Amino acid sequence: MNKQTIKDIELKGKKVIMRVDFNVPLTAEQEISDDTRVRAALPSIKYILDQGAALTLMSHLGRPKGKGYEAEFSLKPVAAHLAKLLNKEVKFAADCLNADTEVAALQPGQLLMLENTRFYQAEEGKVKKSEDMSEEKYEALKKEMKEAKQRMAAKLASYGDVYVNDAFGSAHREHASTATICKFMKEKNAPCVAGFLMQKELEYLGSAVENARRPFIAIIGGAKVSGKLEVLLSLMNKVDCIIIGGGMAYTFLKAKGRKIGLSLCEDELLDKALEILADAEAKKVKIMLPIDNVAADAFDAQANTKNVEGDIDDDWMGLDIGPKTQKAYAEEIKKAKTIVWNGPMGCFEMEKFAGGTMAVCQAVADSGAVSIIGGGDSVSAVNQSGLAAKMSHISTGGGASLEFLEGKTLPGCQALDDK
Repeated sequence: MNKQTIKDIELKGKKVIMRVDFNVPLTAEQEISDDTRVRAALPSIKYILDQGAALTLMSHLGRPKGKGYEAEFSLKPVAAHLAKLLNKEVKFAADCLNADTEVAALQPGQLLMLENTRFYQAEEGKVKKSEDMSEEKYEALKKEMKEAKQRMAAKLASYGDVYVNDAFGSAHREHASTATICKFMKEKNAPCVAGFLMQKELEYLGSAVENARRPFIAIIGGAKVSGKLEVLLSLMNKVDCIIIGGGMAYTFLKAKGRKIGLSLCEDELLDKALEILADAEAKKVKIMLPIDNVAADAFDAQANTKNVEGDIDDDWMGLDIGPKTQKAYAEEIKKAKTIVWNGPMGCFEMEKFAGGTMAVCQAVADSGAVSIIGGGDSVSAVNQSGLAAKMSHISTGGGASLEFLEGKTLPGCQALDDK
């Protein structure tokens, strides 16, 4: 972590603009069903306010069309929830790019939240090329959007004397509010620093990648090999063992000649799966695949199930790792000193297929190793297991943690001031 943080700069009397990741799940009644990301930002928020700064927060929520206000993606319910957590008023600006009056009125110790940054297409700065669009038109639109993104970033930068990024979950995106804004902050010699959550994420993931205590084990699950291909290739050079579960395991099993029935499989990656297995053998990295599977006759919570060792029947599909695999994985995890886990072992959202993921949760919790849970479904699974308190670090950023482990540069981090 070679970036400056909020502890490295003077905040008293300053106006701080901070990017947080409040992209939280909302119910149909607009209530937050999981406030992990909001709570994760509280230490930075409290510290900045306690230092006597006025704080403006900005975030995205969901995937609005980028053409203006959409009620289902409003951050207003999140602002109300934050006010309850802080027991403090949270002012709200209904338009993130027209909040000059609200920002100017903020006094030291006061807090303002801006409306969803993704109500503007310029936040992401993406342009889609339609089939009938000419190349010339496409290039013109791209240029126009790039200019709009610069204007948006400049406007957001005008709200603060200090920029803080505490949104690790969005750090892999080069958006107006996560990276481009820093260009305009630096033009006026304003600090661009990390919040405590960003600092913690980078320190844990950085130490896992560069200074891991061994044995170092990676547990990689989820639906598809394609989504985890880069991280598998990167971790191959760092870990002692890779444990594979979830839907992606069946591509590897089929590549090795096993019959997998109707299980999820990426046939176009069968050769790549064999390459990965051969590469691991050459590098003396142990790769563990399921020995047995919980198979079902339908992708359904009420499906008939059976435990299958070896080939899966043609009309059945594997939806979780079986008891022998659970035991083998747990034995290997017990040896670990460092564990990185990204992706569930099966369709844990359905109770019949949650056993493998819960068994791995328990094994990681009991291991005594430094355990880093890499965002996304893994976090949901750990929370569901009730074992979250026993994990060393639960990342708030699924995509960002994956890209960090892949060795990629995260634009939202790179843009911050070095120590």
